Parts: sequence; structure tokens; C-alpha cells
Amino acid sequence: MEKLSPLQIERLKYQPKLPSSLSSGINCLEMSEGPATQSVRDQEQIQELFQNTYGKPVVTFKNTSSSHSSEVRNVGVILSGGQAPGGHNVIAGLYDALKSANSSNKLYGFIGGPSGIIEGNYIEFTDEFMNAYRNTGGFDIIGSGRTKLETEEQFKSSLEVCKKLNLSAVVIIGGDDSNTNAALLAEWFVKNNTGIQVIGCPKTIDGDLKNEQIEISFGFDTATKTYAELIGNIQRDANSAKKYWHFVKIMGRSASHVALEAALQTQPNVTLISEEVEEKKMSLDSIISYMTDIITRRAEIGKNFGIAIVPEGLIEFIPEMKSMISNLNDVMARMEKEGVAVSFEAVESRLDASNAKVYSSLPTLIKSQLLADRDPHGNVQVSKIETEKLLIEIISERLSELKSQGKFSGKFNAQSHFFGYEGRCAFPSNFDADYCYSLGYNAFALINFGLTGYLSSVRNLTSPAAQWIAGGIPLTMMMNMEKRHGEMKPVIQKALVKLDGPVFKQLEQNREEWAMNDKYLFPGAIQYFGPSCVCDVTTCTLQLERSKQLASV
Repeated sequence: MEKLSPLQIERLKYQPKLPSSLSSGINCLEMSEGPATQSVRDQEQIQELFQNTYGKPVVTFKNTSSSHSSEVRNVGVILSGGQAPGGHNVIAGLYDALKSANSSNKLYGFIGGPSGIIEGNYIEFTDEFMNAYRNTGGFDIIGSGRTKLETEEQFKSSLEVCKKLNLSAVVIIGGDDSNTNAALLAEWFVKNNTGIQVIGCPKTIDGDLKNEQIEISFGFDTATKTYAELIGNIQRDANSAKKYWHFVKIMGRSASHVALEAALQTQPNVTLISEEVEEKKMSLDSIISYMTDIITRRAEIGKNFGIAIVPEGLIEFIPEMKSMISNLNDVMARMEKEGVAVSFEAVESRLDASNAKVYSSLPTLIKSQLLADRDPHGNVQVSKIETEKLLIEIISERLSELKSQGKFSGKFNAQSHFFGYEGRCAFPSNFDADYCYSLGYNAFALINFGLTGYLSSVRNLTSPAAQWIAGGIPLTMMMNMEKRHGEMKPVIQKALVKLDGPVFKQLEQNREEWAMNDKYLFPGAIQYFGPSCVCDVTTCTLQLERSKQLASV
């Protein structure tokens, strides 16, 4: 028998909380519909591409005293994209709802992500199998993958597998790209009269899949608490030793929600936000000057230590770096096509003059990382660019110059960290365990009412779980047109940090105080047992955003 840790044993016993509307059971629900919806932008183009699934209403569920029978439904589930804490509980909620509706229902898990449904690689869930994964982190129950579902051939292969298993519906658990694929698959299934429904569930630790109906993506709560614990530990160490500056790069390529949330939970001395850098057109030199100023002012009062938070995607938001990287991606693609050997000199000779100057000015380590293998889209993999080390090196040079001019008499010893994978598969917090279970349970409710092309939505999340509002929103409601691989494609719009929003404003109002006065917070480890104010509290981001929404109602 597999040996489990004491925490594993206790978490397997945890019974997630459900909204009261769902707690009476799938067969005791009624659905209400709102008005027709439209996409966030590019309405004509999106409607043309999704003629069969566009304009559907937002729906909500409430329980009813009457009970109705549920026909037999087999459902397939896919985990898609990067891991996020709570994915297993989405499947657990889906499984429990499906079995409570009709004990003859079956749930199939497609192995290794979307490729599983294309290739017919699957497993049937049983009670024993499901019970071994409840309230645990990771996606190892069936694995994940990044295969896109977008071609006619893939759709046809998926249909054949669905027919073989007699599936009524497919649930895709993923982020913005994965749910874009869900929308495309749903449209194709309807267009071809297959009778197979598609429902999505909002997953990503990056926190950039959200709107008023999707208040938070699952995994964000757990991941940010995990990172905040680590940052708090480092802050305690820095405040004890008083001799190191710690530069912490933290996950979030396109959006800085994770960095911003971790900063609000820990109150470090410096927090960079990519969206602010882009909005204010801050050059690398201006970022260095901003950070150097805080370091020198702290040194003047005897504080040769501090904490700086750096978003993973920062380098792509700095104007001159963004231009250079875009040019570099094109150059690298041409060199690969022409079979030209990659070297610093070969690349610099092909870059535009201004971009070549930026590239040549970078430290050798960063120049090498920029030439590393591209991602599937042909772009630089920013998670592999050690931006934190780039900042340390340039700041070190700047401080040496200031010291030679008699303008800096302190010390600068820096340590670098990258917090990424540490948070993606952590044991889900009580919030994520409850939220994910509710999302999965709710996904089957959407299936049971015959809906397709919908995203499972559970709202009112700063209230106790019993008061959460279950329902769904059309996937097309979140879409716009963006250029991908040189062509305009329909995609779910990413939600970036809003500089006029309450979350960023909270950071902005406290920056100077935190920079100089060491107002460090120490969140500690995620707590699962104890008072609700400790164990069930959610992120600062969600609390601030919900407070603003409620104030405007």
C-alpha cells in the first residue's frame, strides 16, 4: 500500500463546500436565463465565426423543491495547459455530480491533455480511483498537455473517439487558449449536428482569465499564497541578516497579477508591474534608475538589504526590449529556415541597427538565453530569461559608478530567485478546494441542462461558500480577434492588471512607505485547519475587486 503523509491522509477526508444552490443535488435545480450576450470586442467577426454558439445568455442555477430524473450521460474530461492547484477537485466535483444525477453515468479522463481525445487515449473513473486524488495538487490524475484543438482533422478524430465512448459532453479544464479551443470544438460539434456538448472550466495561476462573471481563475489563490509564504520567509531572513538584496522573479508572462498579489500579501521594498512599465514606456535604464534610487536611499540609513519582486514577463514589456525581441524572433526564424548557424555576431548583423545596439549591450548570459530554443509559437521563452540576474548585474554596474563618484557608500550583495513551479501543484487551499469542486459540480449542471459552448461560473466568492452563485457564461462572450502566426484569430481576451483598478492602486499608495520602512508581512504556510478567518480567506486581489464591484452596485 502506498505510504501517505499525515497531511495527505487528512486532505483526502476533506469534504469541499458547495453553493447552497447546488448542495441539494443536480436533479433539484432550475435554470434562469439572462439577456443575450455579445463578445468583448470584434462582435461581427466573432459572430460570423461562431454562428451556432454566439449570443447565448448568461445562466444561473437555483434549487427547487421538485426533483426530476436525469437521463444517462457519459462525459469526457480533459486537463489542458499548465498545472494549477485544484484541478483534481474540478474532476471530483464533476464525477460526484454525474454519479448523483444517475448512477449509470460514466466519466472518462483523456490522458495527456487534448491529444488524448484525438488519439483515443483514455481511462474510466471509478470511486476508488477518484478517491485517491481528492483535494490534492497537480494534474497527475490523467496528465495534461498543450496540443491545440483547432483543425478539421482534429475535430473529426475527436468526434470518432466521442462516438466510441457514447459521450454526451466533453469538459475542458484550462486557461484562455484551452477555452478558446473549447469554444471552437463546441461550435464545430453543433455545426455538424453531433449532439455532443462542450463545457469549459477557468484555470490558470496567472489570474488573467477573468471578468465580472468569472471573478477568479482556479489555482491563483493557492499559487500566490505559496509564493507569498516563500517571499515572507526570505523577508524574515533579509531582516535578520541585513546584508542581502533578494531579487525574486515570479510567474506571470502576459499579466502581473501573481506578482501584484504576492506583493500585497508581503509588502516588499520594490515591486515591478509589467503593465505599468508598458503604459509609462519605462526604458530599462529608467527601471534601473528607479531601483537604484531605492537601494541608495536605504543604504544612506544603514539598510543594505531589501526585497524586489519582478514579474516573469517583464522583459517583453520594456519598449526597447520588446522591439528587439520581436525583431530577434523574426531573425531567428529566418536563420533556421536558411540553415544559418546561430551566434551572437550572426544575429547582431541581421537585427535592425537600434535593436542590434540593445542586444549587444546585454550581459553574455542574457544574450545566450535570448537565443535559446523557441516556444511552439516561435517566440522567446521568457521564463528562461533570467531577468532578475540582468537587473542585478546592471544595478551592480550602476552602483559601482556611483561609488567611484562618491555618491554611494553602501554595500550591494544580491541573491536571485525564481518562484514558478513551486506554486503550480501545491496542495490546494481550502478556497481552491471548495471553488474547484463547485466548478466541476456546476459543469455537470450545465451539461444536464443541455448547454454547450459555456464556461462554468461560480460567483460571489468573497462570501461564505453557501452564498456562492452557480451558473455559466457563453465562451464567445470573452472573445476578441488577435493576430497569431500572422493571421487574425478568435481568442479569449486576457485580463491584464488595470492601473486604474483598486488592486494596483493599493500597491501604488503604499510603495514609498514599503520601500523605506520595512513593513514586511509574513503570511506563513497555507493553513487547512483552524478558524475560517485564517483557513478560508481568499486573495487580496479578489477582496479588493469585489469591494469595488459591490460599491458600484
